[in-house]
Amino acid sequence: MELVAMRSEDLPQHEEYLHWDKLRHLSPPAGLSHEEWWWLVKRGRQSGRQGIPLRDKKGVSFSFSLVPEMFEALHHIDQRCAGNIAMPEQVTDGRTRDRYQINSLMEEAVTSSLLEGAAVTRQKARDMLRSGRKPTDKSERMIVNNFKTMQHLLNIKDRPLTPELVFEIHAMISEDALDKPDGAGRLRRADEYIEVSDDLDNIFHIPPAASQLPGRLEDMCFFANETGVNGFLHPVIRSIALHFWLAYDHPFVDGNGRTARALFYWSMLRGGYWLFQFISISQALLRSPSDYYRAFLHTEHDENDLNYFILHQLRCIETSIQDLHEYLARKSEQRRGLQIILRGLDWVNHRQQALLSHALEHDDAAYTFESHQRSHRISRMTAISDLRSLEEKGLLVSRLQGRQRVFRPIPNLETKLGTRTRP
Repeated sequence: MELVAMRSEDLPQHEEYLHWDKLRHLSPPAGLSHEEWWWLVKRGRQSGRQGIPLRDKKGVSFSFSLVPEMFEALHHIDQRCAGNIAMPEQVTDGRTRDRYQINSLMEEAVTSSLLEGAAVTRQKARDMLRSGRKPTDKSERMIVNNFKTMQHLLNIKDRPLTPELVFEIHAMISEDALDKPDGAGRLRRADEYIEVSDDLDNIFHIPPAASQLPGRLEDMCFFANETGVNGFLHPVIRSIALHFWLAYDHPFVDGNGRTARALFYWSMLRGGYWLFQFISISQALLRSPSDYYRAFLHTEHDENDLNYFILHQLRCIETSIQDLHEYLARKSEQRRGLQIILRGLDWVNHRQQALLSHALEHDDAAYTFESHQRSHRISRMTAISDLRSLEEKGLLVSRLQGRQRVFRPIPNLETKLGTRTRP
């Protein structure tokens, strides 16, 4: 069969959207060289391509095409993250919803910072956020900033994206966390050379010149507000493209990755995917950061084919959704077991039960009035009452650490709860 007569649909089909780097190591179809095989694959990918307003440094548009894996992933995301979806009661019950939301926002704040090189343990970071302790270094400041920004996104999801709003988000993420403090909330200047490289100084990406950034930022906001593309563009595809757009332009001296992921969340929440207030996408990215950067590079170096990045992000989203469901399933099972212990404790409220449940799983846990207040979005007086009451009942002990009173579970808390059924 001559090359020109062979159709792309006659080729062996692979579940993965292959790049030349991987395809050239596979066995080509009979009668074809690797180069001929790649030419036919590329020709097949050209049909049905849809461009977006993002252009590279040479003025060539980025584009994508819907492939079977995308249809399936988008269908799953629509089913599981938007509208009147069925979810475990932890995220629908008003008594526990806030706690799960706060936990998820904390997880995203911590993981997104770790992805950008923050040097801090997860437990120490979570304890800092719960206690309200002021950050002591740049890594901790990054995490606090991310957490505040994630909370802020819930409040601004209905606002149209403007350059001013992008600057607001970047300033919040970057506050006191940049090597150049004056770089927060503004575009990089011509004298601020930026390149994306690894620890070995291998340069992966040089973003557009600073002189182009104001116009490119306006175009990005125009695109984000559901304009600038002919016909329908799926909201999830738009959100992923927005993520890529800001990362490609790299408009700030630092904090571009965190800002790009924040814009992705803003766009998903704006698109009605409310479950994303409980989902940490950065957890999936952190498991294999090399895949994240490779998807970006493949897109840029293979004729601006966004499919590489879109497919990678869709897989990460589906993994993150599955992680949430598995987490909630584990928590449900734990709750059922703990209810055996806590069943007779009608003298504690649901917040105190949540704290005791956590303490049973973490015997080294520490609680303060501030952490209890933040976890449940209650007044300080209510937090004081909750913790003092548990201390009076012999389930917590406290001591002053500096100016802060810290509560910890007593040793053998499970045994104590198992034998104590009355206040």
